[in-house]
Order: sequence, then structure tokens, then C-alpha cells
Amino acid sequence: MLRLASRVPDHGKLAPWRFILLAGEDKDAWVARLGAIAQTRPDSEKASAALGKAGPSPLCVVIVSRAAPHPKIPEWEQFLSAGAVNMNLLLAAHALGYGANWITDWYSEDPGARALLGVAPGERITGHIYIGAPAATPLERPRPDLEQLVTVWRAEDQPRPR
Repeated sequence: MLRLASRVPDHGKLAPWRFILLAGEDKDAWVARLGAIAQTRPDSEKASAALGKAGPSPLCVVIVSRAAPHPKIPEWEQFLSAGAVNMNLLLAAHALGYGANWITDWYSEDPGARALLGVAPGERITGHIYIGAPAATPLERPRPDLEQLVTVWRAEDQPRPR
């Protein structure tokens, strides 16, 4: 799945992302430590509740963007590459019959939670992909109205340059 996930647009072949794998007892220990961090937050009740998403799956793959200044490749393009890794991993897991969920919650940005995983200054967590056996068919949610989001550009409707 990681090979499939890493098959993304990557201008300059920088691999401006990395993976952190959390599984088994180590994942359980990570969730427990996040619980302790959650208790120190002003929104501790909400932060603790959010960890309910982290517990059930046997595997969590954390994708970390390593976008950095480069003379030819803008950081935003590198960051998009990391986002594409998240999506590819999600699609790969589903294609192989697993259940998977892409979560970015408070622990993606919390300094203590980031330090717990060894996320360096300048790096950003672009997602926690939880992977396991699907417990149920995912609920469908409302999707955007594409008529409000799609524009068809036509040359004949545009003014001609002078």
C-alpha cells in the first residue's frame, strides 16, 4: 500500500513526505499518550472524544509533509504531493478491501502530539490514515452541488487580445 501511496506527482522527485507507522501495542500506547495530552488542553473533553476515531483500527499511517524551500519547486506544490499520498493510500486500502479513514484532528497540529511522533519543526502532518477491516458500510454524506462548482471555459465567450 505504501508503494501505491507514493506513486504521486512529485516534481523534482523530492519525496517531500514521509510515513510513520503505528500498529498494535505501540499504536495503543500512542493513543494513551494522546489521551494524557488531551487532558491538558482547554478543550479537553472534545479532544478526548476525538480520540475515539483513533482506537479501533489496527494500523495508523501518519503522512508527514516535508515541504521545504527549493529553487525550482514551490512549497505549495510539495505540500500538494503529500496530500496526494494521503488520497492514494486511502484509495489503495479501499481497493484492497480494507476500511480506511483519513483524519486530521487536533493531534495533527498540537505541539505535544507532534513531538510524540518526532515531527520536526517545518514538517506538517497531512493526515492520519486509519486502516483495518470495515466494521460496516460507510455512511454516505451530502456531497457538493457540482453545478455550483464547475465552469466551462469557452474561447468564443472571451474577449480577444488586442
